[in-house]
Amino acid sequence: MTSTSDARGSGLGTARPEHLGHVVFVAAAAAMGGFLFGYDSAVINGAVEAIRDRYDVGSAALAQVIAIALIGCAIGAATAGRIADRIGRIRCMRIAAVLFTVSAVGSALPVALWDLAMWRVIGGFAIGMASVIGPAYIAEVSPPAYRGRLASFQQAAIVVGIAVSQLVNWGLLNAAGGDQRGELMGLEAWQVMLGVMVAPAILYGLLSFAIPESPRFLISVGRHEDARAILEEVEGKDVDFDARITEIETAMYREEKSSFKDLLGGSFFFKPIVWIGIGLSVFQQFVGINVAFYYSSTLWQSVGVDPTDSFLYSFTTSIINIVGTVIAMIFVDRVGRKPLALIGSAGMAIGLALEAWAFSFGLVDGRLPATQGWVALIAAHLFVFFFALSWGVVVWVFLGEMFPNRIRAAALGVAASAQWIANWAITASFPSLAEWNLAGTYAIYTIFAALSIPFVLRFVKETKGKALEEMG
Repeated sequence: MTSTSDARGSGLGTARPEHLGHVVFVAAAAAMGGFLFGYDSAVINGAVEAIRDRYDVGSAALAQVIAIALIGCAIGAATAGRIADRIGRIRCMRIAAVLFTVSAVGSALPVALWDLAMWRVIGGFAIGMASVIGPAYIAEVSPPAYRGRLASFQQAAIVVGIAVSQLVNWGLLNAAGGDQRGELMGLEAWQVMLGVMVAPAILYGLLSFAIPESPRFLISVGRHEDARAILEEVEGKDVDFDARITEIETAMYREEKSSFKDLLGGSFFFKPIVWIGIGLSVFQQFVGINVAFYYSSTLWQSVGVDPTDSFLYSFTTSIINIVGTVIAMIFVDRVGRKPLALIGSAGMAIGLALEAWAFSFGLVDGRLPATQGWVALIAAHLFVFFFALSWGVVVWVFLGEMFPNRIRAAALGVAASAQWIANWAITASFPSLAEWNLAGTYAIYTIFAALSIPFVLRFVKETKGKALEEMG
């Protein structure tokens, strides 16, 4: 093989991989799990009102069906690491692909509301697995010099998955004549929306046969020669592989297995740093971001927007989400995590406050007045934009960096669990809150966005440029 780099002998992690294109393909294939994460999370947005109508359920029951997938997410995220350590990362991906496929078929062909909920839990379990396995695998197969950029594939795939789900929903709604329950391919349109995920789920499964197992896992089970071959693929030939394998073995041996009891201490059960991580996770969700992805079509229709237009607005919001995420990826290491979080909090508070103001006006002929309607639409996009360029990315960066080495794994698990619980609380409560007072609901989200500013200023320390060993 011919090297694509002149940096021979420059040391571990500095040489350009001989087949960088192959490494990019491997990372992109693994990030397909992130695409399904985003797609499955957001595709339900197109089916909410049709499910309400078909099964004649109230807001509370409907909310539980929408939110119940998050229970599966929490279980999948909590167990994926152990499953992957036992059977390997690739087999874990294949299990997730099967679960995504089964969930898509079952959700498209439910016999009743209860089994629709069951299929959503199964899909949620797959989301939880993908949220853990994708980033871990990409980190383990990426050359050190390219790890940061390749790791960003997962987050990019998630936001692209969200956008594609909304585009597909919009296209299918138009094909069904603007009726979510209109006939399409022998089914109702909303069923087809949920079933389309079969295609990317199968692709994810097929891609898992085209990428190698993690060298870290292979070393952990004694398959050193297989690990050496894969390291040569992704890091080039100019590395001392005996030293590299010894380095990985030593690092694995030295890793401390933190436990829940290591997090205890301080005046309020957990150590203060753990509470800060929990706070970041809760604030990220309590600004109501997932309302924009789970209920936006319902929200716009509730204030008189035509169903087809409401689906289009859901798609444009997803595009704004991608743009904001790209900006965050560009600036998170340049500007820093804390400044981005503060900028985002201020922008979100303004956007949410404008939405609350617009929704406080009564409907005229079933619609918001023209001025308030445009303000609500622009403010919704503004809110998602500022979330994406800040808290959408920064919180995960903080959680990966802020905890001391000794408790990092356990603390990250607790913070991530808090995020799923907060996500569930917002998702389950929105339909009932919106019926009570839509403007009041957005005022509550505005308050949380505003409160996140003093929280970040007072409790959150900048982690930019600091070694993980400095965290304490």
